[in-house]
Amino acid sequence: MHNPGHRFQAQDRLADGAQYIAGRLTKGTSGRTHAVVNPATGDEVYTYELASTADVDLAVAAARAAFPGWAGATPGERSDALHRFAAVLADRAEEFAQAESLQCGKPLKLTREFDVPGTIDNTAFFAGAARHLQGQSAGEYSGDHTSYVRREPIGVVGSIAPWNYPLQMAAWKILPAIAAGNTIVLKPAELTPLTSLLFAEAATEAGIPDGVINIVTGLGKEAGEHLVGHPDVAMTSFTGSTAVGKRVAEIATSTVKRLHLELGGKAPFLVFDDADLDAAVNGAVAGSLINTGQDCTAATRAYVQRPLYEAFVSKTAALMASVRVGDPFAPDTDLGPLISHAQRDRVAGFVDRARGYARVVTGGEAPQGDLKSGAYYAPTLVADAGQDSEIVQAEIFGPVLVVLPFDTDDEGIALANDTPYGLAASAWSRDVYRANRATREIKAGCVWVNDHIPIISEMPHGGYKASGFGKDMSAYSFEEYTQVKHVMFDNTAVARKDWHRTIFGDRT
Repeated sequence: MHNPGHRFQAQDRLADGAQYIAGRLTKGTSGRTHAVVNPATGDEVYTYELASTADVDLAVAAARAAFPGWAGATPGERSDALHRFAAVLADRAEEFAQAESLQCGKPLKLTREFDVPGTIDNTAFFAGAARHLQGQSAGEYSGDHTSYVRREPIGVVGSIAPWNYPLQMAAWKILPAIAAGNTIVLKPAELTPLTSLLFAEAATEAGIPDGVINIVTGLGKEAGEHLVGHPDVAMTSFTGSTAVGKRVAEIATSTVKRLHLELGGKAPFLVFDDADLDAAVNGAVAGSLINTGQDCTAATRAYVQRPLYEAFVSKTAALMASVRVGDPFAPDTDLGPLISHAQRDRVAGFVDRARGYARVVTGGEAPQGDLKSGAYYAPTLVADAGQDSEIVQAEIFGPVLVVLPFDTDDEGIALANDTPYGLAASAWSRDVYRANRATREIKAGCVWVNDHIPIISEMPHGGYKASGFGKDMSAYSFEEYTQVKHVMFDNTAVARKDWHRTIFGDRT
């Protein structure tokens, strides 16, 4: 394993605290500390003071104070600031990659090639989008009156991000909000605050005004719920489990604030009998094991038409067995640990319970030897489970793929839709009409064809059904962080009051 004393570049700077309020790092005031643990080794790499509700109040006040100036900046000024921000992130890319790998257990090659470049690209996209926020063209829709629509920033946004993609989720929430002229308070997961703090610090380095981006690192029950319910927060954006999303919605309703929810997923991977089998096998392994399966869009349920079923199971098991599990900082590692031992044990519980009703084809155990101290779990393939079983219906969030057969196209699509979730899916076929039918009938916010998992800044990400509502990335996300105002002018030289007579009668 790599040196358990490995330090990330900003470790000394972050000694000042894990709250970033009004442009500077401060310590939390809850009186309780929390440790960031490297899940590959179990070693503590950073200990910090948790935020209290008073810290949340300070952050919201800082965001509220910064709002008039930032909302009043021109789109060009906000765009220029975001372009500078993207340049700072690019200059500090290795620092971000190492910190993300250290706190999450992600292979360093993944953070270098996916997480950090994706975040820089998102920043560059919203730098451009900032100059293209449009209402609707003016028009005369009622006699001598001209109407048009303005899109305006909402105010202070309170966002809560998960631990599986800390850097990217911080970016997905912060960038569209501030590009549209809002200010923000973000609460990252207490397990993984490092890159969110570095992200806010980089924004200040790029010249984004103090108070526009604030970070509070505390517990969900205290800091998170206080942020969601805060009367000065105009919008809440949350990414996490569906169960917690329901609680967030309940709290947000009390102040009638705008709400954006990106929740759980249980993505189907639908393989028709004319699919390229080897391509589908490769796609299933990559799509199910990305980020050690801790991805709400990960392929979790593979439905394979019966003529290909046994060959798919055999080939997928063989490829999974060749995946290299190990030290995230080693260049040949494909799969790192889960975020924590608690999460590893949760995943193992799903597989252990499934042994009573399904076939564990490969994996299903925690590696031993040099990996024993980490939160590792072997890539796992489960076959022949029933559609109504726990392992098919529940979100596992680990490196586990379940494979089931189907006979007709109708049956396959019905099975794909048969969970409460609807975030993502994929369909595998050489027949364009068959694939097109699947994209039309599968109820999910994204349906890939002959691929599974890639995302791009220009296209939206968000779910149907219990996977939530609202979009991340893209112009659709940008518009989520605005409110629409109708403006109406009376065009007569001297405003006529004929409508008064119509309603009230002639009282002259």
